[in-house]
Amino acid sequence: MGLFSRVMQLLVPQRPDAASSQIPHIVAPGGGAGSGTDGIVEVAAPGAGTLNLVYSAQPDGRPDAGEVVWGWVPYQEDPHQGKDRPLLILAPASGDRVYAMKLTSRQPADGSDHIPLGSGPWDHAGRPSWLDVDQVYLVPRRGVRREGAAVAPEVFDRVAEQLAARFGWSVSDVG
Repeated sequence: MGLFSRVMQLLVPQRPDAASSQIPHIVAPGGGAGSGTDGIVEVAAPGAGTLNLVYSAQPDGRPDAGEVVWGWVPYQEDPHQGKDRPLLILAPASGDRVYAMKLTSRQPADGSDHIPLGSGPWDHAGRPSWLDVDQVYLVPRRGVRREGAAVAPEVFDRVAEQLAARFGWSVSDVG
């Protein structure tokens, strides 16, 4: 065995089965895997009538609808890599998971898949943000690295109305 092969064998963790050893296991910041059941994953948008969007942001350390949180999000092109990015929590999912969409501070050339949010305390530079409605994520509560802030209730309501029109989800008032 050559020196390079030996070094690679020491650096790359070995997996018990051949199928999984062909896929690199890159650990995301905070200890969760970049993909799979213990990390944030992109999912198909839930069907019409399956989500009820209601603002429920509470300063309790748990991700609630209307809060912007930070988590390690896998890249669409390569789900084994990704970066820490802001996500708007939309609604609870099953178990300890919530549905979310990612934010971007880059103004989209074509705004059809983005909803403007304005600026807020989730971006320390004060840049305006847009919600990317093209991708839906399932976020385990332990996948949230930190809470950024909550959007104003009227901003969430505007976003919820646009998402309801696009996906057929329902919207409820807090009251």
